[in-house]
Amino acid sequence: MIDTVRPQATISADRFVLRPLRKSDAGLVRLYSADPRVARGTRSIPHPLPPGATEALIDRAIQPTRTEDVWALDGSAHGHAEVLGLISLQRMDRDQSEIFYWVAPAFWNTGFASEAVRAVIEANPHAAKQIFAEVFQDNPGSARVLTNCGFDYLGDAEAFSVARNATVPTWTYTLKTGK
Repeated sequence: MIDTVRPQATISADRFVLRPLRKSDAGLVRLYSADPRVARGTRSIPHPLPPGATEALIDRAIQPTRTEDVWALDGSAHGHAEVLGLISLQRMDRDQSEIFYWVAPAFWNTGFASEAVRAVIEANPHAAKQIFAEVFQDNPGSARVLTNCGFDYLGDAEAFSVARNATVPTWTYTLKTGK
């Protein structure tokens, strides 16, 4: 168990900043995560999205005892939406972390996901020696994000998707950070 968690830093990228979630993000996060295309690409977002799910996510993300840092991709300073998607880093043992991300469908194929993943890798806020990721095998776009960011394919696995109410085949990736 982690006794103390450092305050979550804001991370700069070229076209947005990654900033900690705030309660005012609930509307856009709810709008985007309620989209079945977003929910089906994740393990944890249910579809349909139940009332209070977004607020519960934000409440967990801002707790000082959290084990996962969650950032909003905030493009407002660059003429984009205040929330373009979310990216998170889950602490694991042995100086390892796992990265998760989604971008709202309106911003797919813009490079925002790759830019966010690269920014988190470069900042390495957990000082992780190794970062893991997984994507559902029916989502080759997310797999390209990872390989374009230097992740290596580790193997096939499967994970349960709440939105699909099913176990789904995944590809697992790893990145050694050199930290």
